[in-house]
Amino acid sequence: MFIAETDRLILRPLGYDDLADLADILADPEVMRYSLRGVCDRAATLRFIDWCVACYRSHGLGPWALLGRSGGELLGFCGLGPEPVGEREEINLGYRLARRYWHQGFATEAVDAVLTHGFQAKRVESVVAIIEPGNVASLRVVEKAGFGDYRMEAFHDRPARMYRMSVEQWRQLGKSLSRLGRRPSAVVNPGQEAD
Repeated sequence: MFIAETDRLILRPLGYDDLADLADILADPEVMRYSLRGVCDRAATLRFIDWCVACYRSHGLGPWALLGRSGGELLGFCGLGPEPVGEREEINLGYRLARRYWHQGFATEAVDAVLTHGFQAKRVESVVAIIEPGNVASLRVVEKAGFGDYRMEAFHDRPARMYRMSVEQWRQLGKSLSRLGRRPSAVVNPGQEAD
């Protein structure tokens, strides 16, 4: 079962068959530099997959596996998941890519697909992206995706920018991108036609 397809990626649920490959990715200190969890060993990666599976059941969303369309290799994950922020539960954008796939546009492509799936198929009202100011690469990814204004928040006792995009802002962004000759990544949802 897949969730979405883009020019270069297939997005599908993470599963226990992904444990070895995902554990390799999450064990890299550079990949996990800005993660609250820090570097993950195999047991921590297994707990993360357990959480993903629980999110799929409870919310119909979660971090999705990113597979390369050309070879089917696991590049990392990207998705929307529940995140307690203060007194509220937010739908938070999160992603991690193996270092060998950095600086090739995969994160931007995945984020576009995940936002399209969240706003169109899952009818999410708004999405937040919580990023530490020093994580310049992630700041660029979310800003390319259309997140604009942010406010500074203390998130797990660390300063972070909290961006928010509403479904209305996302719809306006799609219209403005098409006027500029660009459009969000094409997403194919099985059993669902595009608008």
